[in-house]
Amino acid sequence: MIFTKTFDCGLQFAFRRTRSQVAYAALAIRSGTRNEPEGFSGIAHMTEHMLFKGTLRRTPQQISNRLEVLGGELNAYTAKEETVLYATVLKEDAAKAVDLLFELAFTSTFPQKELDKERSVVIDEINMYKDSPSECIFEEFERMLFEPSTLARPILGTTRSLARIDSAALQAYVRENYRPENMCIAVVGNLTPQRAERIAVQAAAKYIPSGYVPAGRPPRPAVPERLPLPPHFEKEVSKKNHQINCIIGTTAYSYYDERRMEMILLANLLGGPGANSRLNQKLREKNALVYSVDASFTQFADAGSLLIYFGCEKPNLERCIALVREEVAALRDKPLSERALRTAKKQLLGQLAVASDNGEAQALSMAKSMLVFGEILPDEEVRRRINAITSQSLRQAAVDVLSEERLSTLIFR
Repeated sequence: MIFTKTFDCGLQFAFRRTRSQVAYAALAIRSGTRNEPEGFSGIAHMTEHMLFKGTLRRTPQQISNRLEVLGGELNAYTAKEETVLYATVLKEDAAKAVDLLFELAFTSTFPQKELDKERSVVIDEINMYKDSPSECIFEEFERMLFEPSTLARPILGTTRSLARIDSAALQAYVRENYRPENMCIAVVGNLTPQRAERIAVQAAAKYIPSGYVPAGRPPRPAVPERLPLPPHFEKEVSKKNHQINCIIGTTAYSYYDERRMEMILLANLLGGPGANSRLNQKLREKNALVYSVDASFTQFADAGSLLIYFGCEKPNLERCIALVREEVAALRDKPLSERALRTAKKQLLGQLAVASDNGEAQALSMAKSMLVFGEILPDEEVRRRINAITSQSLRQAAVDVLSEERLSTLIFR
């Protein structure tokens, strides 16, 4: 059972009890690349890096040692719509982990000397990313798909935009975005709900002023009855690589669109992690044209994307594209049989159950769900919604999202 609560300061809390001796904590902050001020692309990600470079109480080395000397781990990531700090410790050290996450979020000092060093690290990260076409093709595709929306911005920023970021800019960004009402602390571990809540309350009280009045949650974006046509492009970029990298994709449903469950199932059926996915069977197992192929459905507050990626040898490119479009057309043109639909649902439900057995994944998912929805759907409700999908509703999602005129292609040659 999952316990949730919203404190008077606006901070959200979620807890799930397990039998493990290990506890997991995640502090999710509604602060991603789409929250960045104009001209400061990459500041969300730079802020995440700099949170570890000193607080009012601790030096960078003390921050690193705080949990590691206990056998624990501390990490973070930045995405389009959130930044997440998370930790793994023994259950008896859960309070120390939660306290440290709040300390980083509320009392980091962003020393200019450390920032100058970290800027070089992030520029190296950008250059490494550019050297990996199978990764940077996703960023380039999303840039063209979502422009001029802030979703088009690169998470790492650019060399030019990073040069503009100083300590004062980081402090201003944190003041604007790192507020209690923009946060959720999620804890998973072998604790009582009362103990977990007390840990969160005591940590929050140390760093959030008494009597703090939160602003309201941002309104949910309207969900269109029909998805608008996205920008269309057929682009090739010369990378002089041995392997061809290709994405065929389009925009899709947002978090708040009830049809997103159909899209989750459709993406899993088409190119999910199972070796039995349609594209893996067609492109790899049957025709030996690719080493890897997958389909990913990514959701945001006001949009989403469905991307099909594969890497292949140059002579196989046209054949691969034809087979991908053939599989997509099959899902648009003919409903699944009842037997095939039951099998697809069973596989997705099994994958979700296996994933939910990971404590860290649970904490991250719970924190994100609270930020997005203000609640966490019980497992029974998730199963009900997946089981409610019909062959016709699945086919309609394929027609709505994957129609031929909506599909764009990007090739790194």
